[in-house]
Amino acid sequence: MIIHEQTLISEDLFERNFICNLSKCKGACCIEGEQGAPLNPGEITQLEQDLEAIKPYLTPQSLEVINQNGFWETDPEGDLVTTCLPTGECNFSRYENGVLSCGIEQAWKDGKTQFRKPISCHLYPIRISQVGEYDALNYHRWDICKPACSLGDQHQLPVYRFLKDALIRKYGEDWYQTLDEIGQAYLAQ
Repeated sequence: MIIHEQTLISEDLFERNFICNLSKCKGACCIEGEQGAPLNPGEITQLEQDLEAIKPYLTPQSLEVINQNGFWETDPEGDLVTTCLPTGECNFSRYENGVLSCGIEQAWKDGKTQFRKPISCHLYPIRISQVGEYDALNYHRWDICKPACSLGDQHQLPVYRFLKDALIRKYGEDWYQTLDEIGQAYLAQ
């Protein structure tokens, strides 16, 4: 692990390559797993404010579940997560040409909301956990992402560079600039 300000960075973020390959995985991360997408309290507030602008981007089934159960819940570990359909899809996901995509992000792209999507989704395949006062940034390995790893290898794009926008959103431009310098030095070894 490399210490960078308030973060502990796994070397995997420099050593592993990654580019989402939706044509291969079909957005499986929006349906696979045991729970919905992790949320923080500020994201719940933002989604509550923007929900009416996001609803036109959601499926009738998702709207029904959200109307009955809300759009977030607490999972068995006590974490805040999005609610899901009985079939497993996040309630904010929708199919477009056989690929799951994010209704929140589409509303953002269309200028209907200032909220892009949960930071946990934007940062994937990085997962953040708390280690004392530090955010520990780790690369999450998942079989459904093998095509993304292959595509990343083809283009030699490390995880931290693929996630530049998300990391800047979370930690800021200056933090990312220093991370990039650390990454370049690490990769030059």
